[in-house]
Amino acid sequence: MSRPPFAAVILAAGKGTRMKSDMHKVLHPLAGRPMLHHLLGELAEAGAGHHVVVVGSGRGQVEAAVARRGVTIAVQEPQHGTAHAVQQAQAALAGFEGDVLILYGDVPLVQAGTMARMLDRLNAADAPAAVVLGFRPEDPLAYGRIAAHGDRIVKMVEYKDASPAERAITLCNSGLMAVRAADLWPLLARVGNDNAAGEYYLPDVVMLAANDGRSSAVIEAEPWEVAGINSRAELAEVELAWQCRKRLSAMADGATLIAPETVWFSHDTILGRDVTIEPNVVFGAGVRIGDRAIIRAFSHIAGASVAEGAEIGPYARLRPGAEIGADAKVGNFVEIKQARLGAGAKASHLSYIGDADIGAEANIGAGTITCNYDGFLKYRTQIGEGAFIGSNSALVAPVSVGAGAIVAAGSVLTRDVAADALALVRPEQTEKPGWAARFRATMTARKAKANS
Repeated sequence: MSRPPFAAVILAAGKGTRMKSDMHKVLHPLAGRPMLHHLLGELAEAGAGHHVVVVGSGRGQVEAAVARRGVTIAVQEPQHGTAHAVQQAQAALAGFEGDVLILYGDVPLVQAGTMARMLDRLNAADAPAAVVLGFRPEDPLAYGRIAAHGDRIVKMVEYKDASPAERAITLCNSGLMAVRAADLWPLLARVGNDNAAGEYYLPDVVMLAANDGRSSAVIEAEPWEVAGINSRAELAEVELAWQCRKRLSAMADGATLIAPETVWFSHDTILGRDVTIEPNVVFGAGVRIGDRAIIRAFSHIAGASVAEGAEIGPYARLRPGAEIGADAKVGNFVEIKQARLGAGAKASHLSYIGDADIGAEANIGAGTITCNYDGFLKYRTQIGEGAFIGSNSALVAPVSVGAGAIVAAGSVLTRDVAADALALVRPEQTEKPGWAARFRATMTARKAKANS
């Protein structure tokens, strides 16, 4: 169903002291992407029209991280609880009369579909005052509890203030909520702090609305979707859970993972069909793997594209800007950066290829290096189709090797090579008969004299 743009308020004012980091908590990466950016991406998909991030300390870091994203920063200082935090967004949303979705910067995996369900329920015919996102964890721990009849909320209570019977309830409050702006601000103004912590709790708006004769609704999400992150250990737990779901999804979509538990994906990894991934492969951000490609063990790929049928590794490193053509081969201990390897080209072992264009069916011998940097500027190397670069060659860029040319092993190229030519850049081999035997005899006598 279509809906008008809604507003999102993301609470990120906590000090994050348990992270023990100079980096703001919501900027710590999850699957290679800052937590806050996970939320902003899902909000964009859900159709949010306004974004307000409420911060305390570390404001400058967050502002820099959301620059050019159309995000407004609001400041909560000092921090007096979640209701007080949401109030700080009121000025930024002055004049906005639509729905407001309240999220948490350290609960990064809420999906666009779940956001849409919350908003749809808020705008259903029976028009609840608010919609709360609940979940049922294996261990409810100290989460606030929700007592409900059907999807109608009877009572919400913080764990600190809950009775033993209320603590036995398994439906927990994620803290996420959807409320119409016309209801939100008046309700927040009435929230008090008469509780164990002396704070202004956001969930109190539900009970205030109930006192006015207006009930609220709860919808449920999977526990992983509302997992909060407050420490490095919790970040690692959520990362592992995310990776497990991604691995299952990859295999369900037609990829073979030989040892799934050893493969690590980025948030945006794209795999084609019939891709095979061997153990201990790590994908950084910005990777696209084509159909039938093989990624062999212990390879690290980031910011690169691999076309159909190509073979990478083992122990290969593809850095940002690497483009590997169809049926090409990048072998063990080969590093490629800002370079294109044409269809069927091969760099089978022990090479560095940076800032280069390698033609189709070219062969790069072991130990080849494109010398792309003079300490100040980067330069490109051009290698034509079908060219053969002998082992242990150094190509000092800018330099071009024509199609079909052969560069002899051990060459250091500083000038262009014409198509179909042979480039031989090394001293002539000379031989001195008997020299080695005479050398050994002299050195043996010298050693014996020194030891006498």
